Amino acid sequence: IGAEELRGHLAARLPDYMVPSAYVHLERLPLTPNGKLDRKALPAPEGDAYAAQAYASPQGETEEAIARIWSELLGVERIGRHDNFFALGGHSLLAMQVVSRLRQALGVELALAVLFARPVISELAASLAAAARSTLPEITPVGRDEVLPLSFAQQRLWFLSRFEEASTAYHIAGGLRLIGRLEREALVRALDRIVARHEALRTVFVQGDDGMPVQRIAAAAGFALSDHDLCGAAEAAGELQRLVAVEATASFDLERGPLIRGRLVRLASYEHVLLLTMHHIVSDGWSMGVLTRELGALYRAFAHGEADPLPPLAIQYGDYAVWQRRWLSGEVLARRGAYWKEALSGAPALLELPWDRPRPAEQDHAGAVVPIRLDARLTEALKALSHRHGTTLYMTLLAGWAALLSRLSGQEDVVIGSPVANRGRAEIDGLIGFFVNTLAVRVDLSGPPSVSELLARVKAQTVAAQEHQDLPFEQVVELVQPSRSLSHAPLFQAVLVWQNLPAGRLDLGELRLEAVEVPRVSAQFDLTLSLAETGGTISGGLEYATALFDRETIERWVGYFVRLLE
Repeated sequence: IGAEELRGHLAARLPDYMVPSAYVHLERLPLTPNGKLDRKALPAPEGDAYAAQAYASPQGETEEAIARIWSELLGVERIGRHDNFFALGGHSLLAMQVVSRLRQALGVELALAVLFARPVISELAASLAAAARSTLPEITPVGRDEVLPLSFAQQRLWFLSRFEEASTAYHIAGGLRLIGRLEREALVRALDRIVARHEALRTVFVQGDDGMPVQRIAAAAGFALSDHDLCGAAEAAGELQRLVAVEATASFDLERGPLIRGRLVRLASYEHVLLLTMHHIVSDGWSMGVLTRELGALYRAFAHGEADPLPPLAIQYGDYAVWQRRWLSGEVLARRGAYWKEALSGAPALLELPWDRPRPAEQDHAGAVVPIRLDARLTEALKALSHRHGTTLYMTLLAGWAALLSRLSGQEDVVIGSPVANRGRAEIDGLIGFFVNTLAVRVDLSGPPSVSELLARVKAQTVAAQEHQDLPFEQVVELVQPSRSLSHAPLFQAVLVWQNLPAGRLDLGELRLEAVEVPRVSAQFDLTLSLAETGGTISGGLEYATALFDRETIERWVGYFVRLLE
């Protein structure tokens, strides 16, 4: 009897959510010496163990709403009631957006863990029927005549800027080569409009009468774009590289601004390079996608003599900062903080890696990057492994990263930083601003665990951390009270960045675009592993603090990581 026959047999007798999706034939069940079921010895389902299902349209208002939201987020036109969110390409970030949009569409607050546990539409709809109504307050506009506080994340960067003068570790820089006829006036108008549209990009941060920082929003005064002409220059390529480095590393003045700037470099009549740099206190990775989409839409409209096509923004970043301060206080703060205090209680203060040099008394944030690439075969195998164990690709890579860090440090208790977009509210999706949060994911490698056990542990810890991601990292540090040192970051010193943000494709009409590499010369942490999946392969880089490690060491560790995943 095959998997499909078994599924059909059970589907006639059981509700949908109780029908297994995979079937494995065993001669006998593996038992422990005590005669109990040995779950560790159970084989993972292979590809042919999964039953294919015929398409069944969603039934009822709730299933139809879920299918509509999945279709929008996943870009899949037809979604049936038996489809699995993660099998269709869903991941943790999209799962958070599903939760946000279900809250908005149905008024239901869904726990993230429920979506991971019941990722099939019919099962999820049954869970939603019993979910309680959301009590989260709405984000509403506030008057600009009152003092605007910083968000918790902004406040941390503001304090760091007082101690770490002009650190480039908090710069977000990018470059594009524009090939073709550039309508410079349309480009300038588009950039000016983006600055006028997003208050965060014309905000400065000053010290208030009580010593605490406050936001001040400047009137729209245009985008700070400088021009540089290298047309016909003998050493144009070398001079361009120098300008790229200067633009990315030149310091920002948080009290005077502007905190976004650009440089347009002319290489020939039909070839330009556009360099953009923002301070992290007013932007994040998601914001770059917003800026990219809006720049393309505005440039195309202005180049054809059309009006601004973008709808007005209902709220601004300052409204979010006020909302966050009001909501995350009192009982709400205590309740959410309780999870993090328990989760990180007794965690090691420092990941004791084998450094090439003694740790300096104070971080200098100098850094470099070693590239990493996983070929298509390994990428596909990791996806299959994730599917068999019910994890996302991010969770599987996190498990591998934790295993490597544990082996290198000799520690069985490893805490890894994991940035999340923190865009759990649909109304802030289209805003430029500093929303990203960093979670401290604690991984237990004692035992030692099997691969199956490690994946299960990482999945449980990741889902729990993501469910509590609305408590800012700054508040977590205050609640946990780890030992503090200027020589290393608190709570964790190693990070995994999984680049699954909506990048936003830039379309500037007839211009052909090519990315310009901006060298990374800073490091916020000891080690930051950044990975993304593009074109069927996983690639990225391992950023490291040059004060601690030699490049040869990091290259060797990259080899270890690839081999471990294999």
